[in-house]
Amino acid sequence: MLKITFSDGFSVSCAFGTRIEDTRDFGSARLAAVRVNNETRPLSFRLEVNSFVEPVPLDSREGVTIYRHSLAFLTALAARELFPDRGLCIGHSLGNSYYYTFVDEKTPLQEEISALKAQMTALVQEDLPITFNYKAYSEAVEIFTQNNQADTRRLLDERCDSKVPVNECKGWTDLYAGPLAPRTGLLKTFDLMLYHDGFLLRFPHFKDKDELGAFEDNPVIFSVYREYKKWGRIVNVAAVGSLNSLIANGAVKDYIGVAEAFHSKKLAEIADKIYAKRGIVKAVFIAGPSSSGKTTTAKRLAIQLKVMGMHPISISLDNYYLDSDKTPRDENGQPDYERLDALDVRYLNEQLAAFFRGDKIIVPLYDFKTGRRRAGGVPIQASEKSILVVEGIHGLNDALTPLIDKSLKFKLYVSALTQLNIDDHNRIPTSDNRLIRRMVRDHQFRSTPAEKTIQMWPSVQNGERKHIFPFQNTADAAFNSSLDYEFTVLKFYAEPILHSVKPNQREYSEAVRLLSFLANFTPLPPQYVPGQSILREFIGGSEFKY
Repeated sequence: MLKITFSDGFSVSCAFGTRIEDTRDFGSARLAAVRVNNETRPLSFRLEVNSFVEPVPLDSREGVTIYRHSLAFLTALAARELFPDRGLCIGHSLGNSYYYTFVDEKTPLQEEISALKAQMTALVQEDLPITFNYKAYSEAVEIFTQNNQADTRRLLDERCDSKVPVNECKGWTDLYAGPLAPRTGLLKTFDLMLYHDGFLLRFPHFKDKDELGAFEDNPVIFSVYREYKKWGRIVNVAAVGSLNSLIANGAVKDYIGVAEAFHSKKLAEIADKIYAKRGIVKAVFIAGPSSSGKTTTAKRLAIQLKVMGMHPISISLDNYYLDSDKTPRDENGQPDYERLDALDVRYLNEQLAAFFRGDKIIVPLYDFKTGRRRAGGVPIQASEKSILVVEGIHGLNDALTPLIDKSLKFKLYVSALTQLNIDDHNRIPTSDNRLIRRMVRDHQFRSTPAEKTIQMWPSVQNGERKHIFPFQNTADAAFNSSLDYEFTVLKFYAEPILHSVKPNQREYSEAVRLLSFLANFTPLPPQYVPGQSILREFIGGSEFKY
């Protein structure tokens, strides 16, 4: 017998193997999942040890993520019933939506999307259970093969466990990528709408709970994603299983060369756009969310600008932070370095104006250990061919440079928008890409443990939503810093870091989730990564100095 204790003080004894949902009457509680000994589990999970159980409500941040994944599962189930011979592929997130296309690349008709929504609604009304279970390895291989789930089947080539975790509903079996809502009846709030060559699965913002907000388009990001997705189809690597096959067949080195060349090509195209405005544009402002690779992007773009005969001079907005005693505070009284008023905006504008006049200026140096500017600085002065490259999170916000005419600025947005999917109906969140990058970098260069990076990540994301994402569509160009092969290399570094997070730590659940995600990839040693790759910013060994 096992002893199960709940966070509200209720406790119960139950037999080994009892499902969590059978341990007590959860009544009208709208739960997405539960935490069992700091690990997020579905309600249909079978208990095997004494456990402390906490609820994960649907309207919590984690619950909303589970709700969205469950909607994607529901979409795949409905599409399989409605279009059994026509594959559906999930893509990039767009605001509070996921973008879908059909594998045959035919643009869906409105009546097809209406029929799909009706089928999903019917499944919601049936209030069907979504259960967690295990299948024998050979049985899972057979199921995915018979169901034509080729991408999912290939993932099993990387696994060697005798039993395979799956989610099941109404005869549909999917490889377990995380807990799902316990019943389809909870998935009431969604919509489908045609969009470009596919359609959007729309869901609530985590603050809106049961209501869909107004759709906000993001054409800059979507155009970059669509181009990158097209490239993925050209090189025939759109899912993790295909990437693993390249490694197994010894062909990944050529693929890495192509991926890095694609980066160089896009940066050259951006340099061409800047060069076309020479004599007008005086500065390139580069911004993007945490761990998007802004610093290396700035350095590689500077090389491309030199090829065009220009003289780039790089500065970082980090050197314009106010002294720590003047730094604004967040709601917890901690320094908030992600706010615009954490920077000395007035001094920055004075220096930019002087630089554009041809005066020599002294760029300050900020010491993060002391929280103050260092004595001295770096002198710079413009020449006829000079162009300033300014990197920092507020670069797209015109409130950063109110004294600088807009015509003098070229704004570049950088993000890591992987086009790679786990399989055709399980996507890889952009935020996971950046979180793993940051975790590896912080451990490599700042000796920061994984649990601390995980702990502060929600705060980082809040800052991005406030100060970066609202300005995406003001950019003159966007650069996708993602490299689809990078997860195979990051796994080499991230797994031992994540294994250091222990079950008695609150961050354990997120560490387990990331380990489960990385388990899909065949590891690749870092010597395959070129010295000027953006990935080197995070794993070390770069030819650039930071």
